[in-house]
Amino acid sequence: MKRLILAVSLLCSSALAHADLKVFACEPEWGSLAQTIGGEKVSVYNATTGLQDPHHIEGRPSLIAQVRNADLLVCTGAELEIGWLPILLQKSGNAKVQDGQPGSFMAAQQVQLLHIPVKVERSDGDVHADGNPHIQTDPRRIAQVAKALTERMAQLDSANAAHYQQGYANFNTRWQQALQGWANKTASLRGTPIVVHHKSWVYLQDWLGLQEVATLEPKPGIPPTTAHLTNVLQQLQTTPAKFVLHSAYENPRSAQWLSGKAGIPVVMLPSTVGGTPAATDLFTLFDDIIQRLTSVQG
Repeated sequence: MKRLILAVSLLCSSALAHADLKVFACEPEWGSLAQTIGGEKVSVYNATTGLQDPHHIEGRPSLIAQVRNADLLVCTGAELEIGWLPILLQKSGNAKVQDGQPGSFMAAQQVQLLHIPVKVERSDGDVHADGNPHIQTDPRRIAQVAKALTERMAQLDSANAAHYQQGYANFNTRWQQALQGWANKTASLRGTPIVVHHKSWVYLQDWLGLQEVATLEPKPGIPPTTAHLTNVLQQLQTTPAKFVLHSAYENPRSAQWLSGKAGIPVVMLPSTVGGTPAATDLFTLFDDIIQRLTSVQG
C-alpha cells in the first residue's frame, strides 16, 4: 500500500513539474499577464521592477541563471532591452529561448508600433529603430499581446492548452469591461496638452488623445539640461500645457522645476505593475493611471 501511495505521489509530482511553464519576464507587465493567463500552471520570474528603468539593467548572474532555466522568455523587444538581454541570452546557453525560437516572445512584435524613425543616428539620442517600445501604456495593445501570448503558451505546453485558453477568455472578458469603464472616465482628457519627461507615454497619449507639446529631455535618453528646460518654459508661454508627466522611476526634479516656474501640476504615473503601491496588477495599473490623471484635471 505504501509503495502504491509513493508511486501515485511521484506520478503526480512528475505531472505537475511537467505542467509548470517557467516564464522569464523582462518587465513586470508581461509577468503579470503571463501569470493571469496561466495561473497555477506557470511560474513567473520578473527581471525588473516597476521602479527600474528597463533601458538600463545590469546583466547580473542571478538573471542569467533564471534565463538558463526558463521555458518561455517574455519581453517587450523593439530594442528596449538591447543593453542587457543579449548578454543574458548569450551567457545562459538556453537554446529554447534564443531569438527565433518558440520560447522567445516579444510583445512589440504583436502590435503596431508608433514613432518608427525614418533613419537612426547616434546624435538623435536613444532612438529605437523598430519604433517606440513603450506599448504597455495602451490597454488595447495589451489585449492584442494577451491573445498572442496565450497561443504561444499553449504551443509550448500543449497539455495545458485548454487551461491557457480559458485563462485568456476570463482575462479578456474582464479586460473588455474595464476598457469601457476607463473610456467613460477619461473622455474629458481628450485633447489635453501635456509635457512629458521621456517619450514613454506615446501609446497612452494615442489611446486617451493627450497632446504632447514638449519633452523635458532634449533628445530621447538625454537628461534634461538647464538650457533646454528654459526653452520649454518659454515655449509654454505660447503653447500652454495642463500638467507635466513623468514615470515613477524617473527623477522628478526637472518636472518639479518646470511645475514651479510654469504653475502647472506634476503627475507621477506608474509605467508598469509595481510602479506605485496601488498598481498591483494590470487592472489596478490602469485604474491608478486614470485616477491620477483625472484627479489632477479637476
